[in-house]
Amino acid sequence: MDESKRQEQFRIQDEQTTQQRAAILGLPYLDTRSFEDSIELVGDVLTIDEMYRNRMVPLKQGGDETAWQFGVTTQTPRSFLDKLNQTYANQAQKADYYLISNSSFMAFMRRHDPPKVVEYDDIKIARDGDSETILAVSQTLNSVGTDKVFDYLIDQAERLGASDIHVENQRSAIRIRLRVDGALHSVAELASDRYRIILGTLASRANLSTASTEPQSGHMQMELERDGKKTLLNMRIEMVPTLYGQDAVIRLFNYDESMLNLDRLGIGDEERREIDEIIGHPRGMVLMVGPTGSGKSTTLYSMLNALNSDDRKIITLEDPVEYSVGGMTQIPVDTTNGQSFADHLRSVLRLDPDVVMVGEIRDSDTAKTAIQASVTGHLVLSTFHANTTSAAFSRIVDMIGVNPIFSSAIRLVIAQRLLRRLDDDTKEAYEPDEATKQWLKSVLKDLPDHIEQPDIESAKLWRPVVSDGSPFGYKGRIVVMEQMLVTEDIQKFLRGDVKDVHAEVIEQTARAGGMVTLLQQGVLAALRGETTLEEINRVI
Repeated sequence: MDESKRQEQFRIQDEQTTQQRAAILGLPYLDTRSFEDSIELVGDVLTIDEMYRNRMVPLKQGGDETAWQFGVTTQTPRSFLDKLNQTYANQAQKADYYLISNSSFMAFMRRHDPPKVVEYDDIKIARDGDSETILAVSQTLNSVGTDKVFDYLIDQAERLGASDIHVENQRSAIRIRLRVDGALHSVAELASDRYRIILGTLASRANLSTASTEPQSGHMQMELERDGKKTLLNMRIEMVPTLYGQDAVIRLFNYDESMLNLDRLGIGDEERREIDEIIGHPRGMVLMVGPTGSGKSTTLYSMLNALNSDDRKIITLEDPVEYSVGGMTQIPVDTTNGQSFADHLRSVLRLDPDVVMVGEIRDSDTAKTAIQASVTGHLVLSTFHANTTSAAFSRIVDMIGVNPIFSSAIRLVIAQRLLRRLDDDTKEAYEPDEATKQWLKSVLKDLPDHIEQPDIESAKLWRPVVSDGSPFGYKGRIVVMEQMLVTEDIQKFLRGDVKDVHAEVIEQTARAGGMVTLLQQGVLAALRGETTLEEINRVI
């Protein structure tokens, strides 16, 4: 769909939503599309700043016997309307208000206050204690044209490779932070009027309410252009009321289908061989575990892409759909409004899929349904919140009890983390002290035979070096994986053959069978000069 068609559909939806809200608020609704390109706003009634700040426009100036007419939006403060009513009451006149859409408001303002063509400086991330950079970025954001500030912020965050934008209310200012390579960095402090613009635009596009007293979730898309190439940026929006107003987190998913490729994830040869062997079979279950932001979805989608062919039917159940991939049937599941993965899974199994991806296993009903699907000729991929593979096993056993069927269903559990990668152009080697060497030896002492034991006595570690081109000494991230193949020894825990079902015991059994733990994978990456021990301690 081209951009003009997308904008037209958005405008239609915006007008329909506004008409519904007008009925709820008891205000007359005004569709301005037929005249917004020709009518001039009344001058000298409201200043441009007042129009933007109060999200309203003066449409008609009345005489002695007629009313003044204003177009207001759902974001117009009630206190300002009361002030206007008092003003016109003193003049023996009155003000009539018509609810117009946010799209209508912006169309009027584009004609009344045409945007000036201005080139704004790119946002820079401040180092710790660098208040001058934060001040400079704050001044830039406070000066960006009102109708561009939101798009500018999104564009800059994507340019910096941020995964999240955090808009946070403080007592005296609005803090903007970006999460880059897994770490949060402050970039600006904004005036309150900028906050209202950003939040108002965000709420309008994601169909959320700025006045809600409950947490909200939404979704929106935005087209970006880089070097003449257009990409579609997906965003998941989370808003929650706080002490000083609504806080928002915008999660960015820079959608590029070519990135969803196992070859581009930097997975080790042994781990990749195990993944290829497991997903190449027509049945069974694969679980991805790890905290939010550890790359689970990207790895799962890469597996699905590897399986995506004309002779397979692939169905996904997601809350929400994060990437749109051709050749798959993707079904959004709104679990916040009573829908469940289990109910949808039972329904889609009637469609005879070969591969099913369930966004997340959160309850015993979903777990049991997914297990049943995996032993009846389907390959089931899903995520589960746990820190390690052994903790995931222990938690699932607690959730569904001893289950012999599960022991034959589950084939592979992967725990994943993302570690910041050292900048190869600036990193610096150093020799670890004796205490660190002893710790490294203790971590790596039980490595399986297929992993070459590094010589710790002569090994070097690496530290980040800050430079103008690399403000933190890191550039990008690497994947580290802990992969537990479900062998006969592991199945005993699920069948009830072993009574002591604890994460520690399961991990010991898996390590005896050749599993390399997350910590060991991280330490090996540090010894290869890819990351640091500090980063391993922060993430793992």
